[in-house]
Amino acid sequence: MQLETNLTQLGRAVPIPASPEAAVVETVPNTDPDAVYLVRFTCPEFTTLCPITGQPDFAHLVIDYVPQGRLIESKSLKLFLASFRNHRGFHEAATLLIGRRLVAAAEPRWLRIGGYWYPRGGIPIDVFWQTGSPPPGLWLPEQGVQPYRGRG
Repeated sequence: MQLETNLTQLGRAVPIPASPEAAVVETVPNTDPDAVYLVRFTCPEFTTLCPITGQPDFAHLVIDYVPQGRLIESKSLKLFLASFRNHRGFHEAATLLIGRRLVAAAEPRWLRIGGYWYPRGGIPIDVFWQTGSPPPGLWLPEQGVQPYRGRG
């Protein structure tokens, strides 16, 4: 199998992008594009900033997708997610931005993102988004995150 040659981040020292807009989400060819299978990325320590106070907000992200022709390259995903550290945005906006950006980059058959945000002021805000119904016959395990993290 021939390795992808147009990757700009994998195998190199790359700084964290200054913003989500500056981040590059790279993809690689899917060697089995006709198979219906689930890929899961879990980011239990996602961080962004409150757009009003500038205080940090933390979330546990679970991203599930069914690839078609392209796979999301994981190092570029890590850098993209890390670029939110100095980004100001509400929980809802950050979760949707991530989901939509990954759809634009990889054009999957299906994608869902669960943003399980840690409570601020005693209220957790969990945000869920998906592109539509999952493909028939897909094994879709639960995301495995407790509905409220202060819970146990």
